[in-house]
Amino acid sequence: MESIKQKLGPPAYAARPDFRNLGVILRLLLAVNLLAVLTVLVRVDDPGMLLPELVLMAGRVELPLFLSVLLLYSLALRLHALTAEWSFAGVCGVALVSVVLTWPLVQESEGGSLFRSLGWALGATLLCLLYFDYRSRLFSPALTEARLLALTARIRPHFLFNTLNGVLGVIRTDPLRAERGLEELADLFRVFMRDNRELVPLGDEIALCKRYLELEKLRLGERLRVRWEVSLGADDELARALVPALLLQPLVENAVYHGVEPRLDAGEVVVRVAQQGRDLLLEVDNEAVAQASHHAGNNMALDNIRERLMLFYDLEGRLESDCSKGRYCVRIRLPIRSSSA
Repeated sequence: MESIKQKLGPPAYAARPDFRNLGVILRLLLAVNLLAVLTVLVRVDDPGMLLPELVLMAGRVELPLFLSVLLLYSLALRLHALTAEWSFAGVCGVALVSVVLTWPLVQESEGGSLFRSLGWALGATLLCLLYFDYRSRLFSPALTEARLLALTARIRPHFLFNTLNGVLGVIRTDPLRAERGLEELADLFRVFMRDNRELVPLGDEIALCKRYLELEKLRLGERLRVRWEVSLGADDELARALVPALLLQPLVENAVYHGVEPRLDAGEVVVRVAQQGRDLLLEVDNEAVAQASHHAGNNMALDNIRERLMLFYDLEGRLESDCSKGRYCVRIRLPIRSSSA
């Protein structure tokens, strides 16, 4: 069965560097500048010449480096569409072309060598690509799979027991609702058990959350109030935006578990989905309950999701939480991706 298959494919993000990603760009700039500093330290024996040589090296490196970053950012989608070998060759070609184009502006008055600069640029490019490849392998597959699949495994056993008790509670008075609840539970666990390392449409993630909340209403009834501040039509481009699987549902589950279940009266969970520029903003907030376990229970799930955002989006995915005005709110901001990106 697909839901219990053991052999998993490669994770979606274990690929070539995404040169549109802020984290990749920052690491590239830092790595090349570090290599430039190390080159000067190896070459210069006289401490008095160290500062002038560093300034001279910066003059040679920075302009072609910034041009390379600009070109890689512009060509990121084309490079991603190529095979790994051609993408590798394309990145090296961009570095060499940048050196050639900027050479008239950065060459020394005497003693400069274009071929030496090309050789240094090619070596720096190869080292940076090796670093990104090492970083990708460091998180993949074993460590990354363990972290991504950990979120699937964190479904609480009490949720299954409580849901079954909720079904038993209505099976006599409303057998159709009980049957629908069991179908929803089966659909929910089918999602939990599948390979959830791929990005999924936002509309599917919202539908999953609604199925989960319908199950919770079986036992909580009118105590659970949900307010959706989402406007996703069937043809809405935002509904087709890709997000990590099981990103929103654990936040909704925490809001119910920590913000509604301990209360004797009704509690409200608010789910907001909005687009801000080229970013997707997801918010889940609930009324705060003064219990010591509230933050401790939330932090474990939030740390897990932060790791997943880091693995998928590097520095461009962020998760923040705060408790103010009697409500606990979790916000996720991530770049909007489509299936064609």
